[in-house]
Amino acid sequence: MDAQRLRKYAELLAGSGLNIQKGQEVNIVAGLDQPEFVEMVVEACYERGAKRVHVEWTSQKVAKLHAIYQTLETMSELTSVDEAKLKYRTEILPCRLFIDSDDPDAMNGVDQEKMAKAQQARYPKMKPYLDAVENKEQWCIAAVPGVKWARKMFPEYTDEEAVEKLWEAILYTSRVTENPVKAWEDHNRNMEERCAFLNQLGIEKLIYHSSNGTDFSVGMIPQAEFKGGGEFSLQGYFFNPNIPTEECFISPDRMTADGIVYASKPLCYQSQMIEGFWIRFEEGRAVDWHADKNEDLLTKMIQMDEGSCYLGECALVPFDSPIQNSGLLFYNTLFDENAACHLALGRGFADTIHGYEHMSLDECRKLGINDSMIHVDFMIGTSDLRIDAKCRDGRTIPVFVNGNWAF
Repeated sequence: MDAQRLRKYAELLAGSGLNIQKGQEVNIVAGLDQPEFVEMVVEACYERGAKRVHVEWTSQKVAKLHAIYQTLETMSELTSVDEAKLKYRTEILPCRLFIDSDDPDAMNGVDQEKMAKAQQARYPKMKPYLDAVENKEQWCIAAVPGVKWARKMFPEYTDEEAVEKLWEAILYTSRVTENPVKAWEDHNRNMEERCAFLNQLGIEKLIYHSSNGTDFSVGMIPQAEFKGGGEFSLQGYFFNPNIPTEECFISPDRMTADGIVYASKPLCYQSQMIEGFWIRFEEGRAVDWHADKNEDLLTKMIQMDEGSCYLGECALVPFDSPIQNSGLLFYNTLFDENAACHLALGRGFADTIHGYEHMSLDECRKLGINDSMIHVDFMIGTSDLRIDAKCRDGRTIPVFVNGNWAF
């Protein structure tokens, strides 16, 4: 891949993504797949005025060995080092960048029950720290090619060719153009206008129908509003948490989902694929489900904690989107969720409540924002999906027709 284009991408992540302010610290989490690009990002962070840039390298192979050989008791521990890192994060509020290159099949064969129990044991110890930084940080998730991921998407090519094709797909969908900063400014403006239109409708309920069997409705919190594109931290800094993104999203009333939804794309969860699944809801709660592949993993996900069987997000994405139009299935939620409308099980977003900056997390959750240790997006958008908005003034207004915006 052309080094000049990669440099633009690195600068986009440090600038439009994190919007690093002079003197801020930056934490980068990245796999071992593209070290040269990570070096570019580190330099771009320093050029933005970062005080210190820390890189945490990860390995899925090592993570799998940990899952195989460590005891459940060991995996469940929150060590003093782990806790010190969390405490440091609450005190410093560093900008955080996650550079994803994961193999979608890396954790095949691990003990799912063991991993779930370890996560359930660790989370209550981590939760006070995670709540303490909610909405206060600038963060961004982006991607680079890993060889295993590239070969899954392009199996007919050599390793080098597949990586190059995945680079091209990532940069295209991330709007790395001649002027990516301007492209993102224009994109954010468009997303903001769509959210403003949705918010003035006074939506009480969204009603979904598609020919694959989806027949579903979900209620809105009166104080909630749609968000999309970039957002502001509580420190007042604008940033783009997902590159790419195409969604206008809202956190629904956790107790009001009813009906059945069919997934329109496979879901990669914990580096394993869940395929051909549906979920049925009653009074907000997932009460029945099935998957053609990895149903046990779907069950573990839905039953992770008290809030994991409720919805935390409804996201509207046109079927006519850059990622969908690429014709590619990425096997990666960052991309696939931005190819189609989706829902998310688990944690909701307090910052979708109007005036959340003057409220506590508990106050937002009492209004109906879901709380959970997980937040997992799954795609339900199809080419014939219809979504109608039932408004508080009695009107019913089409929002999506044939998979795309009706306005």
